[in-house]
Amino acid sequence: MSVHSRGVKPTLSADDDALTRAPVAPKHLSAQAKAEWRRIMPQLIARSIITRADLAGVEHYCTCAGIVRQIEEERAAAGGAIDVRLFGVLNRAAQTARQLAAEYGLTPTSRARIGNAKPADDNDDNPLDA
Repeated sequence: MSVHSRGVKPTLSADDDALTRAPVAPKHLSAQAKAEWRRIMPQLIARSIITRADLAGVEHYCTCAGIVRQIEEERAAAGGAIDVRLFGVLNRAAQTARQLAAEYGLTPTSRARIGNAKPADDNDDNPLDA
């Protein structure tokens, strides 16, 4: 029987070269993307999983999250009307942001892989344990 790891993500762990301080958000980011940078960076630093080499990916995540927020703000300002062209952009940006968020431990599932999830209770009365 062969064992494959296709579709199985490796466990995230602390990196020896992890940043200890959050860098300032890049100047070229939009206001919404900078806000996302400031929101997530303390979490990434605290988990010791982000290195200088990862900053471009984090920047891309923040850019995509910023695009989603900007389009939503513009839609709300226009009375909630949905522009079909902008919806496609929003949809792709949201999908990319979600994928990048999972890479950096910004989703519940990816945080569990890092080890931040609470350990399960050891239930000695479990009838399924044989």
